[in-house]
Amino acid sequence: MTDMRTQLAATSTELVATDPRVAVVLSEISVDRFAEAMRSAPHRVVNVGIMEQTLVGVGAGFAMEGFHPIVHTMAPFLVERPFEQVKLDFGYQGLGGTLASVGAPYDYGTEGGTHHSPGDVALMLTVPGAQVLVPGCAAELDVLLRATYANGRLTYLRASVAQNDVAFDVAPGGLEVIRRGTRATLVAVGPMLTRTLAAAEGLDLTVVYTASVAPFDAAGLTLVAGDDPLVVAVEPFYEGTLLPTLADALRHVPARFASIGVPRRFITAYGTLAEHDRDLGMDAAGIRRRLLGILDATS
Repeated sequence: MTDMRTQLAATSTELVATDPRVAVVLSEISVDRFAEAMRSAPHRVVNVGIMEQTLVGVGAGFAMEGFHPIVHTMAPFLVERPFEQVKLDFGYQGLGGTLASVGAPYDYGTEGGTHHSPGDVALMLTVPGAQVLVPGCAAELDVLLRATYANGRLTYLRASVAQNDVAFDVAPGGLEVIRRGTRATLVAVGPMLTRTLAAAEGLDLTVVYTASVAPFDAAGLTLVAGDDPLVVAVEPFYEGTLLPTLADALRHVPARFASIGVPRRFITAYGTLAEHDRDLGMDAAGIRRRLLGILDATS
């Protein structure tokens, strides 16, 4: 299976070749993967070096000149470090562009806290009008990037090392019903679906899937959840990030909510992705343990 980072570079390279208004701005990260695009369009594919504020500012400059910029580096260096530029250069000016990250929440956790970014999605949701897309696999990333790169909106596209086993026909604002049950509705986001299904095996639960945090399919969730639902978000970022969206979607019914995501504490250990998932309760076993606790507490 192609990894998302490779797919991001491949799709972006094809868009550079087929659309003369596509520009790519890099900050050392993944430069080798964009070598072909840099050779073919050196005036539209640039590496600014390790200057993340400049990275975002140059991307906004391309947008002001009528280009469709794809701005790429690791999540903590794309969203958190240059957030003022994201907010003002893109958001405040109403410019369209794709901020395409890799590495969140702790894909490169062997590098320590500087490479952790479980708060990236919550931060991007504070930018009015921003789209936030979290594909579950490389094929979905390809579809979402092609669907949004030229739509004139600021879009955060979050690639990750973890992937689901199956791709779905995703779109901004899409929601897929995977299975139906009666005790609760699980909303699995992006690469959390495969492990969520494993965690929910044998339990009487509805599972829905989305790769679109914003926009979110409120109407679709309303149809699935029913009149007195327990809704549990299973999210690959800080737990509770999606809860305001879910609460707004179901504000007309007496719903109960819970969240299974990255615990809201600093991660001080060094380790692989699998080790962090296990230690933080984000693998299938951990999700099942946390889910059973929620079901017991609300029964």
